[in-house]
Amino acid sequence: LLNINVGGKLFQIAYKVLAQYPITRLGKLALYTDPDKKLQLCDDYLVQKNEYFFDRDPSIFHYIFHFYRSGVLWVMDEMCPSNFVEEIEYWGIHLKYSQRCCRILFEEKQDELSEYLKIEKELEAELEPLDLGKQFDGKFLGGFRKMVWNLIENPYSSVPAKIIAVMSSFFVLISIVGMTLSTVEEMKNKTGKMWMEQMEMICAIFFTSEYLMRLISSSSFKNFLRAAFNAIDLVAILPFYIQVLFENLDEADTLYHEELHKVENVSKLGKVLKLIKLMRIFRILKLARHSTGLRAFSFTMRQCYQQVCCLLLFIAMGVFTFSALIHSVEHDVPGTDFTSIPYAWWWAAVSLSTVGYGDTVPDTILGRMVAFVCISFGIILNGMPISILYNKFSDYYAKLKAHEMSQ
Repeated sequence: LLNINVGGKLFQIAYKVLAQYPITRLGKLALYTDPDKKLQLCDDYLVQKNEYFFDRDPSIFHYIFHFYRSGVLWVMDEMCPSNFVEEIEYWGIHLKYSQRCCRILFEEKQDELSEYLKIEKELEAELEPLDLGKQFDGKFLGGFRKMVWNLIENPYSSVPAKIIAVMSSFFVLISIVGMTLSTVEEMKNKTGKMWMEQMEMICAIFFTSEYLMRLISSSSFKNFLRAAFNAIDLVAILPFYIQVLFENLDEADTLYHEELHKVENVSKLGKVLKLIKLMRIFRILKLARHSTGLRAFSFTMRQCYQQVCCLLLFIAMGVFTFSALIHSVEHDVPGTDFTSIPYAWWWAAVSLSTVGYGDTVPDTILGRMVAFVCISFGIILNGMPISILYNKFSDYYAKLKAHEMSQ
């Protein structure tokens, strides 16, 4: 018998049993005749007791010991997958010796743990700023840039930094409110336009200053341009300057063009300006910089993009299927709105979403049966991913909030 001491517990295994597995650590220990090679396989050797000592976990070695006796490696659910894999790799035993049912469950648990650790790392990276304060050490104007970085990127560093973060959210809301009020008929007079333009100019100046401060305090210009939040900031300030540029070009054109051409030019330019002004709505995305809820929602969408794409695929399949069915049973009805399958797409999309505007409805009994099946399918389809997305959002939000509080 080979005497093995694992973490203070003694085990005895017959040499002939170990010799059946020559590639394992204990199999080599039983087959080697050179004492130096044997000592390389263990942590220590007790001459008086003829024991080979291994400084490993004795609780997991029970499963290794059972493997040599029965030839089957058992895997228990309560064990940590990473620790168990590390132990069996040390002893030179492959997971293939376990039963198929145990191996499948164990691999699933491994995948869950890997996914959990991956998400935890991404959640931590979600709240970590792109530039760390220590990266400014030894750089040009490092102290000044670090101070600016703390003011802009770290609201919890000081009271002025917190004030700047609150002001950033305040100006975003003011800008959105101003854009909304500019479409009200009562605000389209000369006084209203003047107030809206002044408000827009103040917001643009603040957003520009904020963007320039972030640019100055960035330790890597390349990483600064790649950051999603910085791209949002740029989109938030560009419409104002593009609008000013187009308006100046329009004033210059009036000096050199005839009246008819000028009217056409103003008409085209007005459409472009409307589109540019509409881009200001993206400023609301700036709130995500200081909102844990919006960060958690964005993170949930990124993590669940496969489920969301699958849901959109099912919706598209449902729209094509039920629009074809409703057209086949309703196209002969006089005065029907289902004159073609493309015209039935809107009805199918509204019915699948269970909104049901009622602007287009089937007239025949068979058509109403198709509509009932379509609505029932929509209820089941919409109900499936909601619980998954909500649970993940709640989990991610709680973890982001906890990580934020710990910081």
